[in-house]
Amino acid sequence: MKKGKKYQDSVKLLEKGKLYDPADALDLVCKTATAKFDETVELHVKLGVDSRHADQQVRGAVVLPNGTGKDVRVLVFAREGKADEAKAAGADYVGAEELAQKIQSENWFDFDVVVATPDMMGVVGRIGRILGPKGLMPNPKAGTVTPDVAKAIAEIKSGKIEYRLDKSNIIHCPIGKASFGAEKLAGNFDALMSAVIKAKPAAAKGQYLRSVTVASTMGPGIKINPTKLA
Repeated sequence: MKKGKKYQDSVKLLEKGKLYDPADALDLVCKTATAKFDETVELHVKLGVDSRHADQQVRGAVVLPNGTGKDVRVLVFAREGKADEAKAAGADYVGAEELAQKIQSENWFDFDVVVATPDMMGVVGRIGRILGPKGLMPNPKAGTVTPDVAKAIAEIKSGKIEYRLDKSNIIHCPIGKASFGAEKLAGNFDALMSAVIKAKPAAAKGQYLRSVTVASTMGPGIKINPTKLA
């Protein structure tokens, strides 16, 4: 597929085969984001682990100090007092069986993150096959299964993101918008990379960080030297 002129112009700013320092890469990612909208900057990290093995899973959550630049819609599964807490904390949708039914029967997904109190996991589990593939299943490791719904909502709204391996052993995460500028993106990049490095499984052998790439929505991938991060 032929790439557009703007993309080709952006590629000319990069040195072929070069592995950049993080600061230079984030400076370049802002320069290569030339679309008419505020492009999201994503980080892609390939790890030297095998996600098929339970002891080599890498997942967790981290609060990006400068937020994601996105208005995150939070759905909370809770009852009674906890439902009231969730509404007061700014959840976009709060409910129980009726929300699970709406997702199941109407294929409704007007939300970005799902939080649940522990007692609601029986209800949520029934739609696990629908939420799981979309990366929306609440998980204690990510802090999205919790009795403290107000805290979870506050963190998510202020820039908490979940990171997890896909089947290719790659983590894909947004680290902000191109309009943030290199300095704010660097703060978010450092927070996420520190969490990923800290989450290295004991069973992982050999080189852990195989490749690290940043790219804006419409821009080219810019490769970062992983040895500068480990």
